[in-house]
Amino acid sequence: MGFSQAVTGMNAASTNLDVIGNNIANSETTGFKAGSVSFADVFASSQVGLGVKVAAVTQDFSDGTVSSTGNSLNVAISNSGFFRLTDDSGAVHYSRDGNFTKDANNQLVNNSGLHVTGYAATGAPPTIQQGTQPVDLTIPTAGLTAKATTSGTMVVKLTSGAAVLDDTKFSTADSSTYSFSQPMTSYDSQGNPHNVSLYFVKTADNTWKVHGLDSSSSTAAVQDLGTMSFDASGQLTSAATVSINMDSINGSSGSAFTLDFTGTQQQYATTSSVSSQNVNGYSAGDLTKYAINNDGTITGTYSNGQTQLLGQVVLANFANPEGLKSDGNNTWSATATSGQAIVGTAGSGNFGTLTASALESSNVDLSKELVNLIVAQRDYQSNAQTIKAQNAIMQTLVSLS
Repeated sequence: MGFSQAVTGMNAASTNLDVIGNNIANSETTGFKAGSVSFADVFASSQVGLGVKVAAVTQDFSDGTVSSTGNSLNVAISNSGFFRLTDDSGAVHYSRDGNFTKDANNQLVNNSGLHVTGYAATGAPPTIQQGTQPVDLTIPTAGLTAKATTSGTMVVKLTSGAAVLDDTKFSTADSSTYSFSQPMTSYDSQGNPHNVSLYFVKTADNTWKVHGLDSSSSTAAVQDLGTMSFDASGQLTSAATVSINMDSINGSSGSAFTLDFTGTQQQYATTSSVSSQNVNGYSAGDLTKYAINNDGTITGTYSNGQTQLLGQVVLANFANPEGLKSDGNNTWSATATSGQAIVGTAGSGNFGTLTASALESSNVDLSKELVNLIVAQRDYQSNAQTIKAQNAIMQTLVSLS
């Protein structure tokens, strides 16, 4: 019986050596999870054991080290969760390897060509509809169409020390006829920029006339935008919103936008100034770069300075990750033992967090594996010695016959 027991020991030790060797070979594999062998003894009706068997090969899903790469399509998972991937047949796989790229069809894929799935961005402006069925993510190459300006804000600090002027003499060509001016850029229906200038004329204490001119049109006339009134504390008491017209240029349609002066004050200062200014709308732009962010969202940056949401990478989690079946190529698939995948987004529920422009290294501890290698080698040699001893006993018995 000793021969068969030793053979099972050698087979088990050989399997252990295989697993350890695989760990060492994948010590630099992104997102790789080290495996370990669990053994079980074998007994029949006798109290003398029949040897050993490999009960299971389990994987350690603890985190590997997260290292920055600078690649905008790289992303690393910390704590629980897997990226959800699909192949061309629609089969679903899971991975911790976030080394993604674009394929010829602008789809987000891993190094094996599996499609990265997530939530698509829909609507205008695009938003993420979480809880829907994940889809293969695509990074669109289409440019961003122009959006006309419809509203803006401006907070002005007008100096109460300005001289009172005669508004009837106002002229955009003569700076002595106005107290303060401020340029701003707005956009029409085709994305043409309009250079709009605002002119503030102090006509009396606590009273300012406001004029506007769209200088992008050679035929544009000066617009009377109304009067600003302030109380004794310098707070705006008149209506804060004005409407500014934009003339048609280059075939665009004429339009108007509202400008909100809420927060504007009249206080004593050396000069008048603008503390904040913003308008919506933009010209057309081409996609210049894209990146996966720490929350899994994918944003595109365009040549007009705008950013837009393109989608969001989802994560999957399992009741028992150790029950996943390894498919190779840094991927696993669900089994009855692992349970069904629970899909969600990074940082929510029991899902881990993401680090953008980074990758998770293998969690193999080389020092530990080299020690295990020595132990497994000794196990193999010891079982071989058992066979050698049994062989010597058999030789002795044969010589007695």
